[in-house]
Amino acid sequence: MYLPNYKDGSIVNLMSSILQAQGGKSEYDSLPSLNPNELSKSQNIVLMIIDGLGYEYLAKYGKDTIFTKYLKDKITSVFLPTTAVAITTFLTGVAPAQHGITGWFVYLKELGLVSTILFFNPRCGGLNFGKINVKPEMIFNEKTIFEKINRKSYHITKKQYVNSDYTTAFCKGAKRLSYKNLSGFFRKVKKALKSKDKKYICAYWSKFDYLCHKYGTKSKEVAAHFEELNVRLTAFLKSIENTDTTIIITADHGLIDSDRTKTIELKRHPKLMETLALPLSGDPRVAYCYVRPSRTKQFENYIKQNFENICYLYKSEDLIKKNFFGLYEPNPKLFDRVGDYTLIMKENYIIKDFILGEEEKFLIGHHGGISKDEMFVPLIVVKTEH
Repeated sequence: MYLPNYKDGSIVNLMSSILQAQGGKSEYDSLPSLNPNELSKSQNIVLMIIDGLGYEYLAKYGKDTIFTKYLKDKITSVFLPTTAVAITTFLTGVAPAQHGITGWFVYLKELGLVSTILFFNPRCGGLNFGKINVKPEMIFNEKTIFEKINRKSYHITKKQYVNSDYTTAFCKGAKRLSYKNLSGFFRKVKKALKSKDKKYICAYWSKFDYLCHKYGTKSKEVAAHFEELNVRLTAFLKSIENTDTTIIITADHGLIDSDRTKTIELKRHPKLMETLALPLSGDPRVAYCYVRPSRTKQFENYIKQNFENICYLYKSEDLIKKNFFGLYEPNPKLFDRVGDYTLIMKENYIIKDFILGEEEKFLIGHHGGISKDEMFVPLIVVKTEH
């Protein structure tokens, strides 16, 4: 079991270094391997997030690449190590305990439903919350990192995400730029660097994660894309020499491969299903369970008798007290968004339920669990000359 090191070795501490380097404040300590005072001397600070590029993947497949040439540290993600949770940490500078986003699927008490939070719509799909006059600030109440610093800011993401409700909410204070492909990704970073102001640029690339989900981390498709990233990044770094820029490259999480033999389908466990008041939320590797009060003993007994080798069972409130989600005072909404119990899957097991209208789709690559492959991410730091 590998847990986030919120004290001095997680992406939260990385963001504390970035905040402090640009005039912001953080309750969390800075990362020892990224001194805010040194970082503040750079004209430009660029954070590149390569979705899914875990530390363990680099250790296995990244030798003699630009990534390992400038590899500085091994740090942890957050809990859950999954995109919705970790990206919100990158965009706010705080841990999940404070920002209150807890998984791919999040139960919103305010609306009485399970949401797909990044899409800002119900899990079942359909109507965007904005269409019923539910504004993002009604759901999200943490300021963005761009609002907390005193530098000109840019956020660079894929074209289909740039004007989404989530991006609009969590990129306040930044100029948003979009791209269609990898060439466009690096081109937009270079465009932002041309400004003469001291600036902070946050750039997000998602295709590596997509390929790992679809084909698995050991696939030729992922290997080919990783090599393409290596070539393009090498050329990009050469092209921005003498710009007085510090480029920080990391990831939101790594991934682990699974298969149908390690998939627990809830529909095959009707006695367990009848104990639940809501569909599962969270992720397939860590699931939040909202349990009917009259069925708590049945729920606990079923898990202990049938899933002993498959998952750990926790009361969700205990995980908050044990600082799984972060240190310090938690967001009041956090307690509503983690259910009564949490199932943390062992080995490479996943758990899936499907609601009406939802496609029964099974992926190879997964994240959100607490294996080293999922939890550890690299810290890569490149400093160009003035």
